[in-house]
Amino acid sequence: MVKKTFTIIDQAGIHARPATVLVNAVSKFDAEMKLEYNGKIVNLKSIMGVMSLGVPKDAVIHIAAEGSQAEEAVTALEDVMRKAGIV
Repeated sequence: MVKKTFTIIDQAGIHARPATVLVNAVSKFDAEMKLEYNGKIVNLKSIMGVMSLGVPKDAVIHIAAEGSQAEEAVTALEDVMRKAGIV
């Protein structure tokens, strides 16, 4: 299992557009991806799950991945989030 922690810097937090960016970034990988915020855990491949968390700016989130491409998925996700200005 691969785990990573991030702090959200996007002014609006993770709303529809950033949530779509996250889901699209990990959907192609063979890994179970989880996003945890404020004690709630959702499937990172679910746009509705990600949006349901209501992650605001300055929130600390935890990503966990398990599977044959877990490491690659987390690395790709981190790269996409940095380029999009989410973290």
